[in-house]
Amino acid sequence: MLNYVDLMIASFIALISTFFLTFPIKKIAIKFQIVDFPNQRKIHIKPTPLMGGLAIFFGAALGLLYLQPVHEHLFEIVLGAIVIIITGILDDKFDIRPIIKLSGQLIAASFLISSGLIIERITIPFFGLVELGVFSVLITVLWVVGITNAINLIDGLDGLATGVSTIALLSMFVMAIIDSQVIAAYLAIVLIGANLGFLYHNFYPAKIYMGDTGSNFLGYMVAVISMLGLFKNIALFSFIIPIIILAVPIFDTLFAIIRRILNKQKIMKPDNKHIHYQLLRVGFTHRQSVLIMYGFSSLFGILAILFSEAPFIVSFFATLIVIVLIHILAEIAGLVKGGKRPVVDGVLRLFKWKKTNRMKEQNE
Repeated sequence: MLNYVDLMIASFIALISTFFLTFPIKKIAIKFQIVDFPNQRKIHIKPTPLMGGLAIFFGAALGLLYLQPVHEHLFEIVLGAIVIIITGILDDKFDIRPIIKLSGQLIAASFLISSGLIIERITIPFFGLVELGVFSVLITVLWVVGITNAINLIDGLDGLATGVSTIALLSMFVMAIIDSQVIAAYLAIVLIGANLGFLYHNFYPAKIYMGDTGSNFLGYMVAVISMLGLFKNIALFSFIIPIIILAVPIFDTLFAIIRRILNKQKIMKPDNKHIHYQLLRVGFTHRQSVLIMYGFSSLFGILAILFSEAPFIVSFFATLIVIVLIHILAEIAGLVKGGKRPVVDGVLRLFKWKKTNRMKEQNE
């Protein structure tokens, strides 16, 4: 049985702990030169400390200690998180090769698999319950590694990965409460608190970045929570729900892969053509671009909850909205009609027309 007062206290402990822990971690990062320097691909103009994700990790841990959860997979989940954190710290300091980062993620996933935490079955609309059988381990590894890297890839603007992951976690928390998934609710609520405590330091203009330490940790935990909660649901749309909740990082990653293949680039080679960078090119400010991405994430989160609880007809219309939103994201990413953006340009023209009319009325 979930005690809502305890959940709020734990979240507050995580928030306050992360807020104050960020100060000494920032000093440590500067002392040991764990700093992100500006370059042509990045948009910040001065060296900024990394490794802020360490504060999120410790803050969430303190919140979880208050709740004192007992769960069969918890020990292995924590071991995997520690491996992810160590790998992230090494990457923030030494910019390690992608194969080493992947190895750390695979080790973390192996801890989950060894504990029996795997995606054994999914429910697909019109097909029903599908047992994965021998493919369970492979699907689990792909899910954990994929989501871990997806959150990492959207960490390109101040506060973006922190906010988007918080919105996704909030959606997961609501659904965990609805389905009485206790451990999923515990993990989600302490991470929400920790993220909010860190966001004060990380929102534009950022005083510290979470680095790979934070983005990989959050991606790993989001993947774990979805496995503990969302994939356990046998509802009609259980397979689609986690994908909708995480649509922004998932489709941004997918679009990046497609774009790099079409341009004959290495898939793992970073670039500055992600959706959030495209918003800057359209003319939005740094802060506006982040808030727009928050808005997309919030819409997807609400739609995911509708999918899980609403009647079929509501879910059907929600599906149409999801398709439109994904199309808009694809336009922003430059993957529609050779880079054309009919919907996005139409919306921008509408806003400009309204702004022009408002200015005319004021002049009159």
